[in-house]
Amino acid sequence: MEAKIIVVGLGFGDENSLSLGTLQTLRKADAVFLRTIKTPVADWLAKEGISFTSFDDVYEAADDFASVYQEIVRRLLEAAKGDSPVVYAVPGHPMVAERTVSLLLEKEAEYKVEVDVRGGSGSFLDAFFARLQIDPIEGFQLVDGTGFSSSSIDPRNHVLVAQVYSRFVASEVKLTLMDLYPDDHMVKIATACGIEGREQIMTVSLHELDHEENFSDLTSVYVPPLKKDTDFYSRFDYLVEVIRLLRSPEGCPWDRKQTHESLRPYLIEEAYEFLQAIEEKDPEAMADELGDVLLQVMLHSQIASEEGIFDIHDVIRHLNDKMIRRHPHVFGTAEAGTAEDVKQNWDMIKAREKKEEAVSILDGIPQNFPALMLAYEQQKKAAKVGFDWEDHKGVLAKVREELKEIGNAKTQEEKEEELGDILFALVNFARFIGVQPELALRDACYKFERRFRYIESKVKMSRKNWEDFSLADLDAWWDEAKRLEKGNKKSGL
Repeated sequence: MEAKIIVVGLGFGDENSLSLGTLQTLRKADAVFLRTIKTPVADWLAKEGISFTSFDDVYEAADDFASVYQEIVRRLLEAAKGDSPVVYAVPGHPMVAERTVSLLLEKEAEYKVEVDVRGGSGSFLDAFFARLQIDPIEGFQLVDGTGFSSSSIDPRNHVLVAQVYSRFVASEVKLTLMDLYPDDHMVKIATACGIEGREQIMTVSLHELDHEENFSDLTSVYVPPLKKDTDFYSRFDYLVEVIRLLRSPEGCPWDRKQTHESLRPYLIEEAYEFLQAIEEKDPEAMADELGDVLLQVMLHSQIASEEGIFDIHDVIRHLNDKMIRRHPHVFGTAEAGTAEDVKQNWDMIKAREKKEEAVSILDGIPQNFPALMLAYEQQKKAAKVGFDWEDHKGVLAKVREELKEIGNAKTQEEKEEELGDILFALVNFARFIGVQPELALRDACYKFERRFRYIESKVKMSRKNWEDFSLADLDAWWDEAKRLEKGNKKSGL
């Protein structure tokens, strides 16, 4: 006879919630296993003469719940090798928040055991919906308090966090929920819901969730849905809807008018404004400017969606696919001990992916890059196939050669060409010393602006005109600004 495990639910409460069918199954069984005796009906079963074995010792011995569930399943599969079926009884309903039952069903074919899930009189959800007057058709989520992430929660739904059996778990639940909900969002702590004489339902603010003491194996936390639009401002799906509305006939005339081509300068502008926020070490400005960069991504994605080409979910899917594909040391079996190893792996995988579609080694460099970035990327790609200087000394010699040639240039066309060669050679030198020339030049521009503004302030304070000062006077203020900057750096300002 094939091994068999009969799984039944003991209901959410005491003997009054135990179904007649489940009771008959328990009485006829040769071997009964209870996941835990910490259920209201366990004492009553013992008084009725139904003998059973519990797995509470597993909880005490194991370090984590995953190990507990694996060990319970192992013991059940071992017990099922006998001549008669074994009965496994769990609190509530077998298919509601019962990881051990899920694991048994996963191993059914492998261990050649029949897992007969017969249900029960209902789960704790029945009492929960009735006592808190919630209709799950409005949107409902059940999560395990011992391990869930804020990304799995939709705050538009009624949310029930089960197995909040201690203040420690309540604290972890609180911290996770505070990623999504306001600190003063009101929640309910429901213990022994629907069990006469034991039920307790308390309403507290989210930040006070772990201030209470009355947590037990029968405690859950109910989180009502958010209602105000402002509560959803941090959610990505809300942003998608905002952009869709802006582009709709009921939306904004300016946003509706935009195309991929018309938006091009804004993406470049917003990227540089973010770089300036980094330079100024202004976190609030960085967050604001990154939002502006994201706006460009969202607008381009919405335009493409309207054209039936792609949408923001395709963008995210491509990005996830690329990140996983190009990080085999994280998501696969490759190894990378240093950042340089990671970069080499990335370049190798990227080159392999581009090999079939590339006509030239220089393919893939955006031609609308700023000139310094374009030169940098061209040189970097050429260097990968060996077309490069041996060391920075050769590059410096080339810079000197180009400086001499521009001194000999006669026509404006010759001067422009030679100046371009000087800049190109300087970009090469920057690459050799590990400096991104575009960022270096921007830093120099920021530095010039700071010091020139200092000179301006001195001129204004003097109540004189610019022409009243010699170049030497202005240079003295420049040097003063320079000294002040160095002093601020030393003091950490």
